[in-house]
Amino acid sequence: MVPTSSLATHAPKEPSGVTYTLDQERVGALEDLDKASFRLIHLKVFLVAGAGFFTDAYDTFAINIASLMLGYVYGTDLTSDGQNVCTSRQLSPDQDLGLKVAAPVGTFVGQLLFGWLADKVGRKRMYGVELMIIITATFAQALAGPGGGGHGAVDIISVLAIWRFVMGIGIGGDYPLSAIISSEFSATRNRGRIMTAVFASQGTGTFVASLVAFIIVVAFRGQFISGEDICDPPAIDSMWRLLIGLGCVPGAVALYFRLTIPETPRFTMDIERNVQQASDDIHNILTTGKFAHDPDVIVQRAHAPRASWADFRRYFGKWENMKVLIGTSYSWFVLDMAFYGLGLNSSAILQLLRDNNVNFGVPTEMGYKLADFYSNLKSICAGNLVLSATLIPGYWVSFLFIDSWGRKPIQFMGFGVLAILFIAIGFSFDKLVQNGNKTEDVFMFLYCLANFFQNFGANTTTFIIPGEVFPTRYRSTAHGISAASGKFGAIISQIILAKLAGDGIPLREALGTFLKIFGFLMLTGIGSTLLLPETKGRTLEELSNEDMEGFFKGGLCQQFPGHALIT
Repeated sequence: MVPTSSLATHAPKEPSGVTYTLDQERVGALEDLDKASFRLIHLKVFLVAGAGFFTDAYDTFAINIASLMLGYVYGTDLTSDGQNVCTSRQLSPDQDLGLKVAAPVGTFVGQLLFGWLADKVGRKRMYGVELMIIITATFAQALAGPGGGGHGAVDIISVLAIWRFVMGIGIGGDYPLSAIISSEFSATRNRGRIMTAVFASQGTGTFVASLVAFIIVVAFRGQFISGEDICDPPAIDSMWRLLIGLGCVPGAVALYFRLTIPETPRFTMDIERNVQQASDDIHNILTTGKFAHDPDVIVQRAHAPRASWADFRRYFGKWENMKVLIGTSYSWFVLDMAFYGLGLNSSAILQLLRDNNVNFGVPTEMGYKLADFYSNLKSICAGNLVLSATLIPGYWVSFLFIDSWGRKPIQFMGFGVLAILFIAIGFSFDKLVQNGNKTEDVFMFLYCLANFFQNFGANTTTFIIPGEVFPTRYRSTAHGISAASGKFGAIISQIILAKLAGDGIPLREALGTFLKIFGFLMLTGIGSTLLLPETKGRTLEELSNEDMEGFFKGGLCQQFPGHALIT
């Protein structure tokens, strides 16, 4: 290929060359990418993006157990019998809220910021930056200490909350970047499966966080059994630091590969408007799998729609486009209210259950020994291990059906089943968790079933659909807006639960009420799904709601023997 300015000079020397427009080249190159079989680049995208989501989930949900450990070490003595002032040490509602809501708030910011930056400066340039933020903030949490040696203006819970906010910014950036990169590299027929496989790493990360916590507790058993001073439990202080700090490991492993992943051909073609380079990249993807950019090559910029505030208003000012953004955003909003409202408080839910007369959470009666802390931590880790294990199958059942059933049927089904389950659990919550009642197993079954249909349902599709339905120049921005709407729902649910706890409302009553509310919110998610198009079997360009004929204005290219694109 040669630039248009050189066609007059070079074209006569190649009588067998074929002259065509840049628009035709764009259509042909993207068609090759959309029809490609599974290649090495697809596997690399899955592994690199999946490792990031694994890290995100581990770091997000590890706090569920770490907050209990932190409560034992730095918490408030909520009750005192005059002799044993450390009998029920735990974090105050405000401290617990600060730890659990800091990361979602940071995630909200990161999704909006990195979503916009990925469309502005490129997917490749931003990919890896968010992982550096996560690694740095996670490591800082593990080393955190109170300001002023414990007597300063900032306590350790505040320090941790700040670092979790910073970590959340990195986690937020991972959502639009991983979704868009996996979407734009994928062929049409398996795009849903590749994106689902990436997102399924979230379930694995959540499970591993519970597994690591369980292993750490068991590993420190000897220090619990031999210890006596429950007001100064050094073993627990080491445990939460190790649990959180290990979240750096998978991120560090994935960092190099993220920094070396190539730019997506669609960004190069539609935003950088470098059709020749994008065509070469697609050719390399489908042949050698290697990428080479010659800095001396003259770049011919095509005339195409460019991102701007005026163009953004023009595009989303049309109801046919705005309704899609409303549908993706609201669906994610209601889903995350329940997903994070319950997921970040599973330890609190386990506190209400009994297993052979042993409380899953903070015990109602303790012998005031470190051995009691060990028993409770081990029990709550085991409970979280069971609950998190039920998350994983849903992702992979979605993987099996996402490209055959389609996205909308799975999302409809997920919201519908969750509405039934949450309403049923909510209205029977008191009886299901009543002391001495044998219905705990029924509750656990229904709760685990809800976990399954969150992921074989809207939790998966709300991640996928926004990565498909918008034009390239706004794809990452719109995905970030949709994802941030979800985190806004997660923040609201955490604040309301903390407010109820702060007002002295019993945990059982608060959770029962919330489950009822979640059930009715799932019904509204069915309505928002009606606003969305079905994306199965359709190219990203078809889904963008823009006329692809004449997308590039003017410009000629010439294709010579030996340089033809794969068809």
